Amino acid sequence: MTDNNAKLVNQLRALVLLTQTEEQIARTRISQARTDAVRRELTQNADNAAARSLEITEQLRALGGVPDVVTPLVGRLSAGLKATFEQAGSVEEALLQDLQLEHQLLDRATYLKVLADTAGETKVRRLAEKLIEAHTATVEWLTVVLAEEALGGPAALVATPAQRVAGAVARGVNAPVRFWANTVNNAVDTVKHAGEETSDRFSAVSDRAAALSDAVRETLTVGRAASLRRAERIAQREGNQDAAEVARAAREELGDVTADELPIKGYDSLSVQDAVKAVKQLKTPHDINVIIRYEETHKNRANVASAAQTQLAALAKDAVGVTS
Repeated sequence: MTDNNAKLVNQLRALVLLTQTEEQIARTRISQARTDAVRRELTQNADNAAARSLEITEQLRALGGVPDVVTPLVGRLSAGLKATFEQAGSVEEALLQDLQLEHQLLDRATYLKVLADTAGETKVRRLAEKLIEAHTATVEWLTVVLAEEALGGPAALVATPAQRVAGAVARGVNAPVRFWANTVNNAVDTVKHAGEETSDRFSAVSDRAAALSDAVRETLTVGRAASLRRAERIAQREGNQDAAEVARAAREELGDVTADELPIKGYDSLSVQDAVKAVKQLKTPHDINVIIRYEETHKNRANVASAAQTQLAALAKDAVGVTS
């Protein structure tokens, strides 16, 4: 076996392993799809990865490589371990790992193409070009999904329960503490500049912050939605608009808003067709997010949710410069 041939075989073996892992990860993501359209796309991605794995294996055998039996098992094991361990992190971290895998596949496919050109292996070159096209598209898709999350809207993939806890529990537990600390810090800054009156002012602000934090903690035992509404009212009564906005944002994330609070007037009375048209006119991730959460919580109309997700994806593509 020549040196170039050996390099081709080694890269094909690595690509089989990575592609098998890619397929299994795509199949685990199907259950996380937010819409039927995304679910179909993920299923197609998994099926395409399986087909690519077979094509790579055929080329490996054609070059005299040993028929691969162990690699698919290792690929499935790798994907299973990845799916298990990523539950300890947030969904965005899991997606970043998916993106890292796709970049590695893309880089190896590019390297394979150059090796094939050097060795005069036309079939391998065509396979490499096919792989490059597929992984380029997947890199773009994952980049857009991450951008959707970064823009504040719901991504095409929903977090598992464990990932929702990992991503939110620290924020939820520490919210009253952060609010108190930020308020006290502001008061300390006031103390430094306002002379002898500031000692009493510091004490008063600190007491108000502590009281609001206690109220938030107390209401958490009543029920999530009711807690947030009460926390919002308390914050408004105490004159803290930032805390009120945080509570409202949390309600919106849960879909716990009234029809009057939606960014589309008369939304509840719109037909599916009219709702889809109205959704396509939304221009901010926040407004799209509110509609999607409301749909998922109250109406569950797949066509409307898909239209909103598509609109969010369009904004995400603009944000990351994807033109396709």
